[in-house]
Amino acid sequence: MNPIPQFSRRLLERSSRWSCSSCQRAQAQWQQRAGARRFVSHTSTKRAQQTTESRTRASANAPRMDRMKEEYNKKNNSTMFYTISIILGTVAFSYGSVPMYKMICQTTGWGGQPVRAHGGGFGGKEDEDLASRLKPVKDAKRIRVTFSSSVSDVLPWKFTPQQREVRVLPGETALAFYTATNNSDQDIIGVATYSVTPAQCAPYFSKIQCFCFEEQRLNAGETVDMPVFFYLDPDLLNDLNMRGVETVTLSYTFFSKLSVWNPANRGVLTM
Repeated sequence: MNPIPQFSRRLLERSSRWSCSSCQRAQAQWQQRAGARRFVSHTSTKRAQQTTESRTRASANAPRMDRMKEEYNKKNNSTMFYTISIILGTVAFSYGSVPMYKMICQTTGWGGQPVRAHGGGFGGKEDEDLASRLKPVKDAKRIRVTFSSSVSDVLPWKFTPQQREVRVLPGETALAFYTATNNSDQDIIGVATYSVTPAQCAPYFSKIQCFCFEEQRLNAGETVDMPVFFYLDPDLLNDLNMRGVETVTLSYTFFSKLSVWNPANRGVLTM
């Protein structure tokens, strides 16, 4: 430290009693400046201490690398778990949509699907209900039922109906046949879907025996006949929407088992 300013300050303090007014003003200005310098120096020291303390706290609160890695691993594991769950759920829904759609449509006739006829036991109440419906309404007009068929592009089969049409009374049973031929040199399993048009007739088109939604295995070059046993429910005569309907079309489409039928858009997703 320079001793000259301190000596000057002491000298001014001792001579303050006998100094002139000019000297007293100079002494006051010097004291003012010295106080300002001390204040600035104190403020700078305090700010430096605060900066050091804040840096120390920030370094103490900063996440460690191992803790950050642990958090990232947890997030990655959660993301992978949800992704695998979504994939498995999508696959399960794809395979389960066909039987679920089949069950709903066979019960309600939704989407132009014929309703499965009640019954299936022997001598039970359901058989009695079915027998009561299988009574032809003689005074009703016969309804023309036509048949159509198609095959998926990836299935090398020939699939055609053996008859173009039949005419039935409400409550009268009818039997029709389709023929399928495997034109490839390999054994192939196919699955058929079907629909009825117009759609308002679907709840009244009941099938007793059908090859739809069942796996049909055809050997290379094999030809098989597939029966369809059905009837039109007499309740259609009481439906105002069925008035004027004289023709009903039953359509079948065969797909390869290696394809999944999507009932939402009635398309095929090849696997």
